[in-house]
Amino acid sequence: MQDRYFVRNSVQLRFRDEGSGPAVLWLHGWTLDLQMWDLQAQALRDQFRVIRLDRRGFGLSAGRPSLEQDVHDLAALRGLLGLECVALVGMSQGARAAVAFAQAMPAAVSCLVLDGPPNFESTRSEVPLAHFRDLVRAQGMEAFRREWRGHPLTQLRTTNPPVHAIRDAMIARYPGRDLLGPPTEVAAIPTAAALESLATPTLILYGDHESRSRAMAAKALAARMPNAEHAVIADAGHMPNLDNPQRYNATVLEFLCRHAAGAPTR
Repeated sequence: MQDRYFVRNSVQLRFRDEGSGPAVLWLHGWTLDLQMWDLQAQALRDQFRVIRLDRRGFGLSAGRPSLEQDVHDLAALRGLLGLECVALVGMSQGARAAVAFAQAMPAAVSCLVLDGPPNFESTRSEVPLAHFRDLVRAQGMEAFRREWRGHPLTQLRTTNPPVHAIRDAMIARYPGRDLLGPPTEVAAIPTAAALESLATPTLILYGDHESRSRAMAAKALAARMPNAEHAVIADAGHMPNLDNPQRYNATVLEFLCRHAAGAPTR
């Protein structure tokens, strides 16, 4: 798993590209990075080309986080790798970037997997960003990291120590540029009509121990989108790919084999 980098608008961005077959591009959530998909890359790279990106401002990518720039970064990476059509997997905040890219370039996206998506019709967040900014100013990033590891959105159901180590390493790498500097722009909210017109085959999934608000948001999104289905991953919270990777991988693999461009049928 070799790190690679590309530069867009003077910002260096890290990605990994492994396996062969139809391309699947994986987008992590807030404070996380491409390492969160380690268990998925191991399971799927024999059948799919697994491409993982540290979104701008996260992991080892430079710049400040920006959902608007995420879309342009994805387009640049697609061009760099010569990808005609990709499947997109977006987790949490990464689901916003995946949907925005699919709306901007629908012909370039064969299917979508939206994992623990937020409420797409609201900018209100479960994450207390103002509190975290104050905490960082007063006590520094380590104080934030300690508190964030206790938040429901970062809690793991699994007791597997290597999986906890993956989560902890990602949070330790998060540079916090969006907390240390002025607030980043608010992502544009897709209109109901925009969501209802997005015909891309979509799998919406979440853990059975996901927060009530996220579970409701996922169900509402599945009802909005015309070609959507949803699945619940057992014994899992907001990071079902880490809590229950076997069930998660099987669910995503089955969907990709039906809908990813060029995927073999099973």
